[in-house]
Formats: sequence, structure tokens, C-alpha cells
Amino acid sequence: MAMSNEEILIPEPARARTKSRATFGGAQPRGPVIDQEGREIPQESLGPQFQSFRFDFGTANPFANLTREQRLARLDAVARLLDIAFILPGTNIRYGVDGIIGLIPVVGDLIATAFSLWLVREARALGAPWHITARMLGNVAIQGVVGAVPVAGDAFDVLFRANIRNVRMLRRWMDRQAR
Repeated sequence: MAMSNEEILIPEPARARTKSRATFGGAQPRGPVIDQEGREIPQESLGPQFQSFRFDFGTANPFANLTREQRLARLDAVARLLDIAFILPGTNIRYGVDGIIGLIPVVGDLIATAFSLWLVREARALGAPWHITARMLGNVAIQGVVGAVPVAGDAFDVLFRANIRNVRMLRRWMDRQAR
């Protein structure tokens, strides 16, 4: 005869005395609030803002309502992360997430190329003309095709840095437009 979870977790005398009073319809807390160290936080110290906390998914879009300079700074940060985020210990060789992802055969190069294409798409959304986006796509294509070669392609990914080139090209074009 198999035992139910209640029979295993709660001894017989305790199960007989208690009835479940839990309600699952509301947003009421069902236990103490615990901090990151595992300590219980008293209800008095939480204050009224804790009871009315709400996250609005409709207005919390980190990709919307940015200025051109903020978008360009974001593209620059992503390009640095992809191309030059880390330094090889004992050398002056910089590499990024693109070089690490590129170590995975075929799929890694496709993922890295997708990140690079996202940068080109954002440049186009910033108003970059066709000749700038064509050069950017050329850089991405060179990195994608040569990066697919098993060992030499991974070294090429580290040294070519197409994303940094693309963001610099976009920044130069935007600086010329500002004059």
C-alpha cells in the first residue's frame, strides 16, 4: 500500500488536528519575507511600499525611448563585450564573447554572426545610410565565413573584431552628421 505525500511529511496526530486554511485566489503573502542571507525580515520594517509593489511590463522596456547617443553607447558596450571584453593572461591579446562562442563548431559561429547582425540592424534603425550598412554587412560576412574555418577561423575572430569596426564606422558617420 502506497503512502500519500501528506502521510509521509506530516505525522498522523498532527494531520488529524489541523485543517488547511490556505487560500490561493489572492496575492497575499504565504510566509515570512526572507532576505538573501536567509534571515527573516519583520513585517514592521517592510513598510507600505512593499505591500503595493507592482512591476508593469508594458512600460519597462529597456530598448525603447533611448536617445541616439544612448543607443550608440549601448551598441558600443555590446561590441566591446563581443570583441574585447577579456585579456588572455600573460599576453596583450584581447578577446570577447564572440571568440568564446565561436569555439563551438558551426552553431557558435551562427550565434556570433546573429549578434553582429543585430548591431547592423540597430545601426540601420539609427538612420545609417545604405553604404555604411553595406560595409558593416561586409565585415560581418567576412567574420562569419572565415570564422567558420575550424582553428584558423577562431584566431581570425579574435583578431578581426568586426563589431568594434562597425561601431566605430557608425560613430564616425554620426559625428559627421552632427556638424
